Amino acid sequence: MSSHHIVRDDQEPALIIANGASCSPELMGQLLEWSPLIIVLDAAMDRVMQLGIKVDVLLGDFDRGYDPETYLSYQYPLEIIRIEDQNSTDLEKAFQYLIERGIPSANVVWGTGRRMDHTITNLTHIVKYSSQLKIVLLDDYSKVYRLPYHFEKWYPKDTPISLIPVGTATGIRTENLLYPLQEESLTLGYRTGSSNSVARDGVVKITYQSGDLLLMECTD
Repeated sequence: MSSHHIVRDDQEPALIIANGASCSPELMGQLLEWSPLIIVLDAAMDRVMQLGIKVDVLLGDFDRGYDPETYLSYQYPLEIIRIEDQNSTDLEKAFQYLIERGIPSANVVWGTGRRMDHTITNLTHIVKYSSQLKIVLLDDYSKVYRLPYHFEKWYPKDTPISLIPVGTATGIRTENLLYPLQEESLTLGYRTGSSNSVARDGVVKITYQSGDLLLMECTD
């Protein structure tokens, strides 16, 4: 795996490495190649070090009792950001850091799997910060992001797509999905748009009027 990244442009998405289930080396390598800034949450640092990844920012509350400066001899230069706010998760702290730096987008890996409460919370964070930061959560099977109210993207036929509301999303209309929606509502826990798919090669269009809707591009 590449131990460095080559892009230096804050308009490219930063990469945040959380502490959930690992992704494949192939996915990690693709993201590292195009990420201008690599942020690691403190609980994941030892795992990241074992992969030989060059880190730019180590961030968290460091409540596990170790001295983060011990990593400086292995990761130099390394910016260490200690935020002891217990009312926010370490992933939220990373989002806030990027917002303060004016970086508009972030990819997140190792943000799913392991503990279910962490996975669900990380998914809802996509919505919480969507007005300030474009966030994409990725693992080996899914790519998840909040849909804008008007969305268009080309997909090959049979691509699995799920529309998952956070709360209730209303006035949903779709084009080129196998199971179309026409001015309909979805509500988490009652009705979702899970396991839909692209009807034919071409552009998928999705619009909705209110609420928050996650799009999940999935593979088996």
